[in-house]
Amino acid sequence: MSLEICVFSIEAAIKADKAGANRIELCSNPGDGGTTPHHALIKAACEKTALDVFPIIRPSGGGFSYSNDEFNMIKEDILFCKEAGCQGIATGILHPDNTVDVDRMQEIVLLAAPMDVTFIRAFDLTPDPEEALQDLITAGCKRVLTSGQAQKAEEALPLIKKLTTLAKGKISIMPGSGVRPNNIQKIIENTGVVEIHSSARIFKPNIFKKVDELGFGQPVTCNEEQIAEMRKILDTF
Repeated sequence: MSLEICVFSIEAAIKADKAGANRIELCSNPGDGGTTPHHALIKAACEKTALDVFPIIRPSGGGFSYSNDEFNMIKEDILFCKEAGCQGIATGILHPDNTVDVDRMQEIVLLAAPMDVTFIRAFDLTPDPEEALQDLITAGCKRVLTSGQAQKAEEALPLIKKLTTLAKGKISIMPGSGVRPNNIQKIIENTGVVEIHSSARIFKPNIFKKVDELGFGQPVTCNEEQIAEMRKILDTF
């Protein structure tokens, strides 16, 4: 059973490594749901952890349909990840109607090889998840991160189970969003998945005065105890 943790800093990456994660989805900008991390952060995560490092490749927040300039940025970031020694990348490109952009995803899979490609929760915006799943299989993606098109994965166990069955081992279905030690066993037992995604996110108190007041954001990290507990539960399967 594989445990992926979403992290936003090198500190959190190191914590996830020590607590028993197998892989990290490395991101910046938690307020936007995750965007492409700085190259220096990608490099540090590869050098300072033993984890499989999967940077999210998403040039901006909002939707998942990109201009030609943004798509070129995506491709440049993928090449950097390959050179840095990442084991994969996480991304997702949709048409303006939220259907999967199969052509661009196929191009990304070919460019990223031999790295794996995870399709991110852009999947949860698609109008027909079964059709989208087949599109991702056609594109060659390794796995899809999904909350089952609900706010939290625990709320969509029937759909996640159905997707896992339809995947027939051609692509891995990885539940994410709201996954914690108190529901991880229920999610696995009711879906048959073999990979789990969690942020185990906690906010760090600001030690500098006026940071919150002036709108500079609040730092986030991960809860090592929760990750270790989830690892322990996964190891029982």
